[in-house]
Amino acid sequence: MSENPLAPPRLRFPTDASALTARIWPASATRTDDGALAIGGMRADELVAQYGTPLYVLDERDVQSRAVRVRNAFAEAFGRIGTHAHVYYAGKAFLTTQVAAWMAEADLRVDVCTGGELAVALAGGVDPGRLGFHGNDKSDAEIARAVEVGVGTIVLDSHEEVHRVADAAAAAGVVQRVRIRINSGVHASTHEYLATAREDQKFGIPLTEAVAAAETIRSLPSLAFVGLHSHIGSQIFDESGFREAARRLMDVHATLVASGPVPELNLGGGWGIDYTEADSAFEPEDVADALAAIVAEACAERDIPVPEIAVEPGRYIVGPAGLTLYRVGTIKPVTLEVADADPATRTYVSVDGGMSDNARPALYGAEYTARLARTSDAEPVLSRVVGKHCESGDVVVLDEYLPGDVHRGDLLAVAATGAYCWSLASNYNHVGRPPVVAVADGRARILVRGETIDDLLARDTGVSGAAAGAAR
Repeated sequence: MSENPLAPPRLRFPTDASALTARIWPASATRTDDGALAIGGMRADELVAQYGTPLYVLDERDVQSRAVRVRNAFAEAFGRIGTHAHVYYAGKAFLTTQVAAWMAEADLRVDVCTGGELAVALAGGVDPGRLGFHGNDKSDAEIARAVEVGVGTIVLDSHEEVHRVADAAAAAGVVQRVRIRINSGVHASTHEYLATAREDQKFGIPLTEAVAAAETIRSLPSLAFVGLHSHIGSQIFDESGFREAARRLMDVHATLVASGPVPELNLGGGWGIDYTEADSAFEPEDVADALAAIVAEACAERDIPVPEIAVEPGRYIVGPAGLTLYRVGTIKPVTLEVADADPATRTYVSVDGGMSDNARPALYGAEYTARLARTSDAEPVLSRVVGKHCESGDVVVLDEYLPGDVHRGDLLAVAATGAYCWSLASNYNHVGRPPVVAVADGRARILVRGETIDDLLARDTGVSGAAAGAAR
């Protein structure tokens, strides 16, 4: 059988529709002797028997090893140019108290951007001095709490925030370390909603206003100016954007060094991961070496000291270490007319989750890889994995070749769902958010309990009233 004409150019017809490509799946993902999918030494069918579906599964050892790998890569690269590098884990990607603890154990810092994320990181035992607090609209309560607990750095996103943080620090009788988030104007090669440094944008202070903002900060006794911060976007594969952003940031950094100390420079992050065979992600060592070379060259050209560096690798640490398990429901072949060719069929494979547990395809057109939790020799068929929600955009995997014998009751796994899936999950159609389990060394443990119907009803204030009326 040949490729389906409805398939996109990036999707190749597979020689084995059960194969697991190592760079896409969690490090411990494998097939058992009888063909079952296993992760962390646990069979997918055993996990589902215990926890149900949908189910987020996280390879604990993979997360931890990725954190250490990034830390080491940047420590070594920037150590060679005579400075230190600090790695921040992006709490927004996926944050629980256990994940926060893993990051602390790996000697990473943690980024948070709401009062809720701050509370989780603190409950996970993260030293508040190793936290960075982001956000374009921090509330007064969030700023006060961050100052109160001693957050290491607050990232200022606007001119008005300079004075609000200064007032909060003065009221608490402390000097608060702050960075300025700069909108560098670099247009990252990614989805529009993932590009965070374009001019028409809610994030950051324009590059042309950075010096004035820094001067204001330096004039306020309750603030300590740490340096600049830049983040051009997320899920980026083209390194040219990172290079240009670093160059622009170094120009302003050099100007500020001439008038006072600027101990650090935060270069952000956002490099992509492999969701499909068509992706080609950077290796962290290559990113670290490239950024170190840029910084060293820029400092030498400007005859300024090399600052300490901070980076935010985002989804790299947790994204590839996760997968989601679903139960297959309705199978619906749909035959379509094709220009200059015979009609072709796309098989719609419905699962018991969808955009409530993975909003990324609907938000960004994100693409994923899927495999059955069993092996099959059946001829692959072009498939679209869809959810159970009342939206035609409720797509989990837009295009994939699955074995032609896929049937109701099968277990299906979607790779690389460790980042931004649980974080973006919702209760659309009153569906409970799935549990998250961590697997390692043949054992599984709950990180986040799944929501039940009782949980959903418990927040509805009319339920108790209706029950009381029925009792009368």
